[in-house]
Amino acid sequence: MYQTPSPASPDPTPSQDAPSTPPPPGPERSRLGRFGVLPHLAGTSFLVLGLFARLPLAMLTVGALTLVTTASGSYAAGGFSAGAVGLGSALGAPLLGLLADKRGQRIVLLVSALLNTAAIVALLIVTLTSAVFTGGALALVLGAAFAVGFTCPQIGPLARVRWMAMTRRSPRSALDTALSYEGTADELTFVLGPALVGLLASLIAPWLPLALAATLTITLVSAFAVHRTVVYSDRGSLDARTLADDAGTLADGGLRAASHAARPSAAGAPRFALVLLPVAGMVAVGTFFGSTQTFLTAFSGQFGATESSGLLYAVMGLTSAVAALSVAYWPQRLRHTTRWMASAAAMTVAAAALALPASIAAMLVALLFLGLFVGPTMVTIFSIGSAVAPAHRLGTVMTLLASGIVAGTAVGSGLAGILAETGGAAAAVVVPAAAAAVLLVLGSVSAIALRHVSRA
Repeated sequence: MYQTPSPASPDPTPSQDAPSTPPPPGPERSRLGRFGVLPHLAGTSFLVLGLFARLPLAMLTVGALTLVTTASGSYAAGGFSAGAVGLGSALGAPLLGLLADKRGQRIVLLVSALLNTAAIVALLIVTLTSAVFTGGALALVLGAAFAVGFTCPQIGPLARVRWMAMTRRSPRSALDTALSYEGTADELTFVLGPALVGLLASLIAPWLPLALAATLTITLVSAFAVHRTVVYSDRGSLDARTLADDAGTLADGGLRAASHAARPSAAGAPRFALVLLPVAGMVAVGTFFGSTQTFLTAFSGQFGATESSGLLYAVMGLTSAVAALSVAYWPQRLRHTTRWMASAAAMTVAAAALALPASIAAMLVALLFLGLFVGPTMVTIFSIGSAVAPAHRLGTVMTLLASGIVAGTAVGSGLAGILAETGGAAAAVVVPAAAAAVLLVLGSVSAIALRHVSRA
């Protein structure tokens, strides 16, 4: 996405232990296609760590729900606990991103890994030792659940920050490829995480998923924190992005101008508005996710198979992950805002089609089709967010985007739940379709805003 700055603008010197920029990938690229550039830039270990270190985040909400529900015998207590984890994550993620921007990813991730492990252990202790789940005991459980979400390391957003720095000297396709991989990694972990929780909780013990999440956090997150690519999250490396923007390397004219407008020296209002658009987009994506989960629960309940709703949702996640990978091969001349609008328009149609299936088999087909448009939409919004974010606040913006998904999921679950309570699945299906339509509107507004900036 970024090219080498002109000789007239000296490149800032990164820290001495920073890996030197490697030459273009050779034989490895021929085996992996465009994705061969990723292990060449960051090393295979970074791809592995980045994938599995984010798995605990996908296990925590469902893990807390399973543990507290089983221990208390109350769906309400379990639901409140899962909500506390989500609320904590939505509030804590931007703070961790801001601290990472100011203090560096290494120390912030190491501390958050320790605090998150301690919070998970605390949740296990207070839940398993509580005889009743009312009053003070429930408050302790909810407080521990909130702490679990608040301290959860944000691997996905911070990995994207490293990719943005690592690809600053590369063609635009390199960053698109990296973000496609990251989108797929998110989708895969959020499919595997809940499935792993259900498997371990049902076959062994309900406390085991959270114990495994704590173990993965303290080991894999710590390893990710000290991986050699962490030097690319240093202020010096990220500030080089401004020079790359000066060279006019963002292929999308609107994004190039937006990147200039998002610099620290630019007016605060335009910068805030440009960042707000992709954040609002991610809230809409989260609303779509949460409402789709609730709709599928109501839909499968009509057939006496409520427990299969998670598997139905996973089907959409699988095709979404594959489609996210495909973005790396999309034509580079296709503007990001055009990608956003096209994917959101297809999502709207496919989400509305969820009202048509009258059997689980037919719903599987509809979900497979719907997933094809979800992954590309997420990858595109992350790409736009990375372009309009101020260079010194990349971590903050990336975690804000992730928090938008979490907050939107809670909103979507609540809205669809209210409609499902009164009108069943037929009423709840309105919410995911409406969320996709909002995504389309936001994509159109973003296209207009970025075009306006490019002409300014």
